[in-house]
Amino acid sequence: PSAGALGRARRAGIPTATFALADHHDRAARDRAMGDWLDARGVRLVVLAGYLALLDAAFLDRFPSAVVNVHPSLLPAFPGLRAVEQAVEKGVRVFGVTVHLVDEGVDTGPILLQGAVELPDATDPHQVLARLRPLEHSLLPEAVRLLARGAVRPDPTQPGRMIIGGRGPTSAGSRWSETP
Repeated sequence: PSAGALGRARRAGIPTATFALADHHDRAARDRAMGDWLDARGVRLVVLAGYLALLDAAFLDRFPSAVVNVHPSLLPAFPGLRAVEQAVEKGVRVFGVTVHLVDEGVDTGPILLQGAVELPDATDPHQVLARLRPLEHSLLPEAVRLLARGAVRPDPTQPGRMIIGGRGPTSAGSRWSETP
């Protein structure tokens, strides 16, 4: 309920709601309630930004290829929670952000966009996350614009891969990078 996006949406006149798991019998009931609320408002694209829970298959089936997530790693490396902490522990020097479609796995959906930043001396996950935030704030809106324009489609030759415009499969590298 304290998410900054809720306040921004309210100020813009966009309806908001929260769906705490504690308010529902189980995850499936919560996901069903969210899906019902979104359907009733004609939502066609669901954007997860800071949403740290899995969505069930029934929810995803209601919004096929229309649920987008932003993740603080260059997937497929370091999926799930604690991605940056794991990367720092492994001695990674290039960190990144991935915007991807959500499927039933943990950060396994088709990649839409990726961006990277080189941080050769990174030891503090909080500092890495702070450096990744501008990438998230750039790539997520770009992915939403591409999806809203219908510029993203499945690659018919390789299931699980997407084509953006005429650029070819999106899992073939970064779209944006930065060095210190």
